[in-house]
Amino acid sequence: MIENTIANWHEIVQSRDPSGLDALLHDDAVFHSPVVHMPQKGKHITRMYLTAAFQVLFSEDFSYVREIVGDRDAVLEFTTTIDGITVNGVDLISWGDDGRITDFKVMLRPLKAVNLIHQKMAEMLQKAS
Repeated sequence: MIENTIANWHEIVQSRDPSGLDALLHDDAVFHSPVVHMPQKGKHITRMYLTAAFQVLFSEDFSYVREIVGDRDAVLEFTTTIDGITVNGVDLISWGDDGRITDFKVMLRPLKAVNLIHQKMAEMLQKAS
């Protein structure tokens, strides 16, 4: 059982090593992309999206600037800069009794950041396929 889901998430982000996602994601995890209409269901595809996000979003200046953490869910606001565009986003994370992430939703702003992330994520996901 995972004792502190968000602490584990921060360790994975800080290390920039997505290999820790396997242990943190529930088998039935669902990923909600800011640019894909339908939820992406299952551990494999959630890991694939998050791994691509690691490569696209986690620049040297990526940081979480605010957190609201409850018993089974959290809101983590982040900022980063990609190709000179400031990206502001929110990760909405939920987990089950075992501490593994069951739902991960990413929301982004402004529109030019959403468009840039859409382009870069599509490139990363095509490489992963």
